[in-house]
Amino acid sequence: MYKIGIDLGGTKTESILLDGNLNVLERKRVQTPQNNYQEIIATISSLVLEMSANISNFSLGVCIPGAITKQTGLIKNSNTQCLIGKPLKEDLENKLGKKISIENDANCFTMTEATMGAASEFSIVFGVIMGTGVGGGIVIDKKLHSGQNSIGGEWGHHTLHHNGISCYCGKNGCVETYISGPALEKQWTQLTRKSQPLPEILLNIDNKIGKKWKCQFLENFGYGLANVIDILDPDVIVLGGGLSNIDFLYSEGKQSVYDKVFSDYIDTPIIKNKLGDSAGVFGAALLT
Repeated sequence: MYKIGIDLGGTKTESILLDGNLNVLERKRVQTPQNNYQEIIATISSLVLEMSANISNFSLGVCIPGAITKQTGLIKNSNTQCLIGKPLKEDLENKLGKKISIENDANCFTMTEATMGAASEFSIVFGVIMGTGVGGGIVIDKKLHSGQNSIGGEWGHHTLHHNGISCYCGKNGCVETYISGPALEKQWTQLTRKSQPLPEILLNIDNKIGKKWKCQFLENFGYGLANVIDILDPDVIVLGGGLSNIDFLYSEGKQSVYDKVFSDYIDTPIIKNKLGDSAGVFGAALLT
């Protein structure tokens, strides 16, 4: 049976078609519609129809930012806010006339890296997404642990600073409001009064202001992941999302985490993903 995976990201939506041996037959990326639920439905449906144009027997998985509430089937906890409270699975199945599997993007990422990626040699894997938002997933012995409430691994909404920055989730001081890409860009603008994308910011962190920005980033990154290790104590942490390409997270960032963990000795590997931003779409295809 063929497998089609769709990865609905904050800025891009990717589709993939795999054959029975998991060979990639076709891939495509398009821009994700912003703040328009019906356009997102149309975009996903169009990609599925394109991927399946020459095949008939296929499974379909969709990777999303957020989770489905078990009791209602509605989307919750999504930084793509137009999805919140919507019956995405039901609407897509009605549109396509086909049963689908839907899973959180960080869970898809973690499952892929734990089974065929950088963390495949480890038993308890904590996967981190740091990009437009901040999320996480837990895989234990190659099986996804989503939890009783489908929020397993959601470290992005741990409270990092009491009475801190307000978050779309309704709380204040969430990890995501400090170390997501948009949050880091906003902090830079506040420090410099210049609006710059993250790649440009990273070229200017050797001066006084840049060092201050970097120090704040490392502190928040350190406390955020130290809390995870204190609770879960995983065998490995694998970083994904656009911010996973920042080299100093694997040296100074790792040390910042280690300095804050409740242990006199720590050797938890913090490693870069193997499949890049394609882990989500592979994970979606492998859901069924």
